[in-house]
Amino acid sequence: MAIKELKTYSLAEMKDKYIGKVGTKERDDYEYELRMDVLGKMIKAARQERNLTQEELGRLVGVQKAQISKLESSANSATIDTIIRVFRALKAEINFNVKIEDNFVKLA
Repeated sequence: MAIKELKTYSLAEMKDKYIGKVGTKERDDYEYELRMDVLGKMIKAARQERNLTQEELGRLVGVQKAQISKLESSANSATIDTIIRVFRALKAEINFNVKIEDNFVKLA
């Protein structure tokens, strides 16, 4: 009995096939959402490392606990100003890289 060999795919190949090629609106939207989710998780991890509750962090930043909760689940609804204020309250450094290509400015 012959054993059938399974074809393997890289993550990039799977994203190209099921989400869209790099540069398409669908792929750009996906990558943006992914970065915002990661940013939210980073905020939560920094808050927990500082032993702060969402309510305590909210007071330091000047926002309600609900906004901190929403920010931690996905940062896509927050302004850059709010994100910077959150990281300052957490005494965490944040860096933004701007990558310019094809006459468009994108956050890297």
